[in-house]
Amino acid sequence: MSYWISVLVIVLIAYVVISILLYYLQDYFLFKPEKLPDNFEFHYKNQTTREYNLETRDGAIINGLRFIPKGESKGIVLYLKGNSKSIKGWGKFAVDFTRHGYNVLMVDYRGFGKSTGKRSQKAIKRDLQVIYNKLKELVPEDQIVLYGRSLGSGFAAKLASMNHPKMLILDAPYYSLTKVTSRYMPFMPLSVLIKYPLPTYKWLKYVRCPIHIIHGTNDKLIPFKTSVKLSKVNPKNTTLHSIIGGGHKDLNTFESYHKILDRILKAKPNKIDFETTSIHVNHGKKKSKV
Repeated sequence: MSYWISVLVIVLIAYVVISILLYYLQDYFLFKPEKLPDNFEFHYKNQTTREYNLETRDGAIINGLRFIPKGESKGIVLYLKGNSKSIKGWGKFAVDFTRHGYNVLMVDYRGFGKSTGKRSQKAIKRDLQVIYNKLKELVPEDQIVLYGRSLGSGFAAKLASMNHPKMLILDAPYYSLTKVTSRYMPFMPLSVLIKYPLPTYKWLKYVRCPIHIIHGTNDKLIPFKTSVKLSKVNPKNTTLHSIIGGGHKDLNTFESYHKILDRILKAKPNKIDFETTSIHVNHGKKKSKV
């Protein structure tokens, strides 16, 4: 009996140790930042950019880059990137929006690129709201498009739930970050340990603008069924776009992705009079023969 008690004690100690390590090391596993020196200069072929630094109330510096389109601007896309590298590399995707006449603002989260400050879910949400408020001083709110890629999808959903942007576009989003990590650690109390739960599904309930979800059907990190589930949270405002064969990091290599963006950004939806459609028509059941 004492043998099994000893084994149980060892297992419990190991469980507690792993839980503690998971809590304190999760930033290391979740975020893969690329640091840039303060004097680093951004250069992109055929792109006009302007760099910004925003000082937060706790003394952090949030570095951002605006990509400026040629001709008259249709508005601005606040592009919230994934969990790796910096806007140095992510800037290459701005062309997908500037070609449509949109300014694009990309920012580095705390600890990424030239941005500084202690990182937390609360701090990042607060930083992004301050940035959004700055954008509202430059353009009408109905000209602001929120685009969230992977990690950034949760933050984009939160911003959209608290404001009134033109639209919200989610690229390979997760139901919640807790759900993603639970796939790899099903026996850990992640609801208690995770410092970045990012419950996208909760925030989507309160989004009032059009929601577009883009997801690859072959995504191994965040399965396509995640977006199917998310699309049911706020179905009246949500359109789900599938990229057949698309993975988690390669959607931009598919022509269908760019065709979808074209439709989303160019669309001028007309109000539908549903009384003139077949919406109320039901297929009648066959009458049983006597």
